[in-house]
Amino acid sequence: MEAVPGDEDGTASGGGLPRTSAALDGASASIADARRLAADFLTSARTDYALPIAQRALDITQLVVSELVTNARKYAPGPVVLSLGIVGDMVEVAVWDSDPALPTARAADPGRVGQHGLEIVHALAEDLRIRREAVGKRVTALISYLDEPTGAESDGAPR
Repeated sequence: MEAVPGDEDGTASGGGLPRTSAALDGASASIADARRLAADFLTSARTDYALPIAQRALDITQLVVSELVTNARKYAPGPVVLSLGIVGDMVEVAVWDSDPALPTARAADPGRVGQHGLEIVHALAEDLRIRREAVGKRVTALISYLDEPTGAESDGAPR
């Protein structure tokens, strides 16, 4: 895994908010490395930028990263690029891979074992975008980093 910050200081150009990306190789450890990168990124955003990153957001972001990178490693040949950034009060998780085929969530099947990754990401993210690129595709999930995500019920009930 090779980390590639947005700028020398790790921020997105002109935005002043943290951003990082990493090219993941074909090793199976890349999924664990991607989760670790996400945790380190959000911990740094919390300490270095004084952003109120909730533990819930850190946990959800690691799960989303794991699901998206696992899908990319499983279904796309070649490299995978993981990008993380702060956009407003959201964590932006983007995974690029070389396969132009767009993923779709499968129909619910209680007997199916596995292949629920996209469903999980869709349920956890505030927004999920999937788009073709000039080469391959990019899957982007937005996750609120606040204790109460946008649109959350005030009684604490899950959304």
